[in-house]
Amino acid sequence: MTSANEPFVPEHMNAEPGDFSGNGGRGRFVLMPGSDGRAAQIAERFDGVQVKRHPRCHNLYLGSLSTAEGSLDVACISTGMGGASLDIIANELYALGARRFLRIGTAGSLQPEVLRTGAVVVPTASVRDESTSLRYLPVEIPATPSVEVLMASHAEAQASPFPISFGVIHTKDSLHAREFGAGPMAAENGRFMELLRAGNVLASEMECAQLFTLRALWERRQRDEGGPQVQAGAVLAIVGDDAPFAPKEHQSQAIQKAIDFALRVVARLEGSARALEKAQA
Repeated sequence: MTSANEPFVPEHMNAEPGDFSGNGGRGRFVLMPGSDGRAAQIAERFDGVQVKRHPRCHNLYLGSLSTAEGSLDVACISTGMGGASLDIIANELYALGARRFLRIGTAGSLQPEVLRTGAVVVPTASVRDESTSLRYLPVEIPATPSVEVLMASHAEAQASPFPISFGVIHTKDSLHAREFGAGPMAAENGRFMELLRAGNVLASEMECAQLFTLRALWERRQRDEGGPQVQAGAVLAIVGDDAPFAPKEHQSQAIQKAIDFALRVVARLEGSARALEKAQA
């Protein structure tokens, strides 16, 4: 274990603290898809890409984006599947100095009458139907993203060429039990999913609740220590509706829309931060 006087050395990625500096001291935006394949796809949008590979395939992609406000420092890394895997990667990123996070993920629609494959959802909160976040906080405490990310997402949605949905989503830790009816508790799991639909929960995925729970804890810690503000949120592509998974072509189109929107959101967040800094100068 690293001592208090030694720099943190991560076990699950090839990264160092300097990788997450940039953007005028505010730090890089770290984009967090579930798979390395999607991380590489996102990094294709970066300028000057540097890839820092790791045997576990949590490869770190560093680069920049060209925006109307200038160059924006960004990174991308896979979190793996599920809250337990995200917990490892996100905590290592935070220990290395990362403070700005945006998950770009996939989800299945829980409201297929109105939310079809190809839609893009911005979570305003997540149902904590998993166990990883419960190791940190009791279930009564909601899992929510940063207000700043929601505000930037809402503002960007007004100019989006495709509709963006906002609402509560569901985070689970068993795809096969909760959604596919595997195991002896199929009836109970089916009833629970019906309750989510009745409560207008929009979509179901496997990582947001843990990211949002860590966001709250880190935000408090940064405030207490006087450090840079933590920002975390998510943009989700709907890749299934009546059927759990749409054809691959339709999934790919949905993911591309989510990536496009997410990159515009981080550009807007950085633009707002630069405008505020200029006004305060």
